Amino acid sequence: MHLKLYRSARSLTKKVYDVKKHGKTIGLVPTMGFLHEGHMSLIRRARKDTDCVIVSIFVNPVQFGPKEGFKKYPRNFKRDFSLCKKENADIVFAPKAEKIYPENYATYVNVEKITDTLCGASRPGHFRGVATVVTKLFNITMPDIAYFGQKDNQQAVVIKKMAEDLNMNVRIKVMPIVREKDGLAMSSRNVYLNLKERMQAQSIYKSLKLAKELFDNGERNSGRIINKMKKVIDKQSEAKIEYIKIVDIKDLKDVKNISSEALVATVVWIGKTRLIDNVVIKTRS
Repeated sequence: MHLKLYRSARSLTKKVYDVKKHGKTIGLVPTMGFLHEGHMSLIRRARKDTDCVIVSIFVNPVQFGPKEGFKKYPRNFKRDFSLCKKENADIVFAPKAEKIYPENYATYVNVEKITDTLCGASRPGHFRGVATVVTKLFNITMPDIAYFGQKDNQQAVVIKKMAEDLNMNVRIKVMPIVREKDGLAMSSRNVYLNLKERMQAQSIYKSLKLAKELFDNGERNSGRIINKMKKVIDKQSEAKIEYIKIVDIKDLKDVKNISSEALVATVVWIGKTRLIDNVVIKTRS
């Protein structure tokens, strides 16, 4: 199957019915484009698991706040399409925003409680936008499996909860963070960093590795771990911590004393660039 581009939801859904009719499985990799190795790892996994791989490329306007740079978000469709081709995807779905949100659009999906913490606390409405667009993508592409990255852990937790609560017939697979050689989590936003900022951004992963090391050496008090992480990042002149939190893996509630497993999540501004990262810490079995 040659890589095909679809701009229309209706024509893609028609194609999906045809694929399903022949008993084939569908894997969906939802992206906002400007693809990197993290996305490629999701496409490769979908290629391994399913018969038909759909990559959506859509910068979703409703998950951006008024000052969050929707128009500035990096885009390079030609390059994205060729990368999808290289990884043997079958379909690229790249609709126009006005086709996804036509005039008088009025329906949104809101996942409660778990969207109030972490990134949701500083980005009201963000996860409503994410849940809405992902619901639409699931309805259009009817995937058997949808693939998300661990870097956007809260997003993955929200999507899993939404799929479960709304009886969506799709399995959510969360794949490991892919990192640059210097440890920085791969992100479309890394392109905004200058050389000095890039060097300083390495402190984020260093602090997460420190958290894991402290936990492995017996530290269970979240406050003490967080304080030591802060010291690593605060040494950097361009770094400003938005939050460092240690939370329960499933409900994202703060954990004061870690028992067997937790998520260490952080958002750090390096200059004008907002970077997110996390690590799961757990006792060795």
